[in-house]
Amino acid sequence: MYPLLFRVVLSRMDPESAHHAAMTVIRILGLPAFAWAARAIAKPDRSLETTALGLTFPSPFGVAAGFDKDVKGAQGLWALGFGHVEVGTLTAIPQDGNPRPRLFRLIPDRAVVNRMGFNNRGADAAAARLRPLRARDNRAVIGVNIGKSRVVDVADATADYVRSASLLAPLADYLVVNVSSPNTPGLRGLQAVETLRPLLDAVRAAAGATPLLVKIAPDLADDEVQGIARLAVDAGLAGIIATNTTISRAGLRTDPAVIDAAGEGGLSGAPLKARALEVLALVRAVVPPEFCVISAGGVETAADVQERMDAGATLVQGYTAFLYRGPLWARQINRGLKRSR
Repeated sequence: MYPLLFRVVLSRMDPESAHHAAMTVIRILGLPAFAWAARAIAKPDRSLETTALGLTFPSPFGVAAGFDKDVKGAQGLWALGFGHVEVGTLTAIPQDGNPRPRLFRLIPDRAVVNRMGFNNRGADAAAARLRPLRARDNRAVIGVNIGKSRVVDVADATADYVRSASLLAPLADYLVVNVSSPNTPGLRGLQAVETLRPLLDAVRAAAGATPLLVKIAPDLADDEVQGIARLAVDAGLAGIIATNTTISRAGLRTDPAVIDAAGEGGLSGAPLKARALEVLALVRAVVPPEFCVISAGGVETAADVQERMDAGATLVQGYTAFLYRGPLWARQINRGLKRSR
């Protein structure tokens, strides 16, 4: 049913408009009157429970940051069977992001190019949504992803991150420092070890007891990946998320004219699979066994999730395939994982 709906209707809609329409349905599914029914259909089997970051995840498979930027659909995504929901990226200062159009499908590659630019209503608004959510239902595992406000100079990035962390860490199950989006000028430069260390130290202090992770780009050189992984361990972080979107366009099957029309931005989806696995192996080779490594990029099926777990991932995240596989995607993956156990 969903493949037909996507082919006939959704693929012809502006991608961002289609996303907003989907989020409306997901928000409805998160209402108490509907959430119990959705969760009854999609709830992961108990055999999939995974312990990480001092938390119990009902499934190792969660939804990556970027889908629910403003904490509007977390309960609905949880009801659809995701083992955790990472909201954001959130910035201390509200921002509209880049001009539209800024989201593009590369359908032959089962991929997406985005240059959203951290569009969100800000950390204060997100905290206001998280507080009643936490008071009402603490079962959903919710991570919070924070980034640099666009209007803040890179030299002042630490204070900007600290403000978001101070507001959101007390309401998050875990907190993620995003220094790897290609859509905020200067942001990826913060991944340099000499710049990253003081930033992580300051945010970790602001986060208090909330587990802190850092999210890295797939475009780093191998030695840079391992350098950041070692730094994350040395700085006392709880984990690392590998990886964000890529600026590479290598090996795509989509018509070059369509790719050129999409322009700059981060590529996500199936083409990231090989590099995401490489980065996972690089990170796992230099961090302790108990260190949490969340693998993201190119995940589509239960077999993909299991492959990441076998390669050393503690947890796995997806996003882009949700657009292509529909609302029962998490349920399909959880059922596939159960069969493989």
